[in-house]
Amino acid sequence: MTFLTLEHFAECVNDSFISLSDDNAAFVLLEAGPLQGATPEAMQRVPFSLLFHNSSAILFEQKIFQMQHAVLGVMGIFLVPVARDSHGFLYQAVFN
Repeated sequence: MTFLTLEHFAECVNDSFISLSDDNAAFVLLEAGPLQGATPEAMQRVPFSLLFHNSSAILFEQKIFQMQHAVLGVMGIFLVPVARDSHGFLYQAVFN
């Protein structure tokens, strides 16, 4: 299993991640950035946050999504719904 870092996702902004367990729902990565106020000196990685958009009218509950990406492969990402817009829902993942 790969230890995921911000650098893995930074080049994937605007890419689609497909949820294999949810009828192949597409989540587009909108943002990938470090968390504010983190002190990475004592940590194995810099804490970071990902923001995804899903255009479905259905709100997915928070859970671990089995996501597939063309370059990164398959990984589990815990997503939490954080907002709604006129085109669907926003979901956040936080890596500490």
